[in-house]
Amino acid sequence: MKKLSIITVNYNNCKGLRKTIESVVNQSFNNYEYIIIDGGSTDGSVEVIKEFENRIDYWISESDKGIYNALNKGILKSSGEYCNFMNSGDCFYNNDVLQEILPYCNEDIILGKRKEKDFTHSYGHSSETITMLDLFRQSINHQSTFIKRELFKDNLYDESLKIVSDWKFLIEVLIFKNCSFKNIDTVVTMYDTTGISSTAKKQLATERDQVLRSMLPERIYADYVRYAKSDSPLLELTPYFNKTAGFQKFIFGLVAFLIKIYIFTQKISSKK
Repeated sequence: MKKLSIITVNYNNCKGLRKTIESVVNQSFNNYEYIIIDGGSTDGSVEVIKEFENRIDYWISESDKGIYNALNKGILKSSGEYCNFMNSGDCFYNNDVLQEILPYCNEDIILGKRKEKDFTHSYGHSSETITMLDLFRQSINHQSTFIKRELFKDNLYDESLKIVSDWKFLIEVLIFKNCSFKNIDTVVTMYDTTGISSTAKKQLATERDQVLRSMLPERIYADYVRYAKSDSPLLELTPYFNKTAGFQKFIFGLVAFLIKIYIFTQKISSKK
C-alpha cells in the first residue's frame, strides 16, 4: 500500500490551521505521515499543533525564509511515496479524498480538482494531457496535486521565488523531464482564496514572467506571449490548414462563392 506524506506550512493562521489539521487527521485512509512546518507563529498556532500532537508525525516551529523554504523543510523530512502540500487554511474536500487518490498512485503527478467557498462547481485542469501552453495559460492548484517524492531528489522548490516556485517546478518536471501525469475528477481541495498566490496578482505576474524568460529561448517565449491568450478556433485550425492544400482551396472557393451570391443579391435589390 502506498504511503503518502501530507505537508502543511503555517504562519500566524491558527484558525485556518485548525481547519486544515482536522481535514487531514479525519481521513478514512490512514497510511500517511503528517508534517507541519510552522514559521515561528505567535498567534496560538503552536498551541493548536500541540492539541493534535499525537496525530502529527513531525512538526517544528521556527523562523524561515518564506513558504518555499518551509515546504522544502517538509520535503526533506518526508518519507512517503507521494507528497501533498495542504497549506494552512486549505483543507481536504471530504474525509475520503486520500482513499480516492490511491488507485491513481502509479503516475508521477496526480492532479485533482478544487472547490472554493460560495461556489458549487469545481475548478481544475480539463484535459487528459498537459502541455506547455496549458501551464503558460494557467497555474495548477498546488494543494490538489500529489507529486512523487523522488521528483524532488534532483531539485527542491526555488526559494528565490515567493509565489510561483511550485509552478516552475511543474514546468521543469512535466515539460522538460516529461514525467507521467494523470488528471482526475476527484475534488481534492476546499481552497482558501485569501492566500498570497490569490491576492498578490502583480507579483504573481512578475514572477511568472521571470520564470518563463529564464526557461524559454527568447523566440519561443515571444510566440507564447503572442498566441497563448488567443482562443480563436481558426487559430487552432491553422496547423491543419497549412497541411491540407485541398481543404484550403475548398474554403477559399466557398468564400468566393458566397461573395458572388452577395454581389448578385445586391444587384437585384438595387434594381427594385
